[in-house]
Amino acid sequence: MQVNGLGPGYIETELTRPLVEDEEFGSWVRGRTPAGRWGRTEDLVGGLLFLVSPAADFVSGQVLYVDGGMTSVL
Repeated sequence: MQVNGLGPGYIETELTRPLVEDEEFGSWVRGRTPAGRWGRTEDLVGGLLFLVSPAADFVSGQVLYVDGGMTSVL
């Protein structure tokens, strides 16, 4: 049995739009994220496809962070 997770960073969505548009908070996210931008939902697809593919058959108990590098600087 496999148990893995996807750990998204700050992702721009309809629900996060007020945060994206808040200049102070949006600037903080862009400045704190090594990628220098908010994530997009399509940024999550590659990690998700990996975790559900045969390439991850021997991967278990992991969280794959798709956060533009933010966890590396926290």
